[in-house]
Amino acid sequence: MRALVIDDSRTMRRIVAGQLSNLGFETVEAADGRAALDLLEAGTEVELACIDWNMPVMNGLEFVGAVRENPAWRDVTLMMVTTESEQGQIVRALAAGAHEYLIKPFTPDAFREKLQLLGLVEYEEIA
Repeated sequence: MRALVIDDSRTMRRIVAGQLSNLGFETVEAADGRAALDLLEAGTEVELACIDWNMPVMNGLEFVGAVRENPAWRDVTLMMVTTESEQGQIVRALAAGAHEYLIKPFTPDAFREKLQLLGLVEYEEIA
């Protein structure tokens, strides 16, 4: 599976991509929503997009709206990965079409749990 990591922080892109790689994903990165849309429009296929909220050019909420407007990308799972922790922000993102919401900073276990909820990562049996 392939995931698109969208964040204006190179360090955060590296952290999120590393978590995804550990869970078996191939990753593609974009520094803002517009760059991410450009990748999708160029034919890059992804099953998951991990999206920061606060970015220049096009923010995460705008990206979610743009993806949801295009029927070709209906199957892309959208997960916000952001420092925005107000309940109102979470509600706005989910109402716009995000499937899940993970607040930074996060633990590897929290990241895995969100992907398990989305059905993108298998549950592991605890011995």
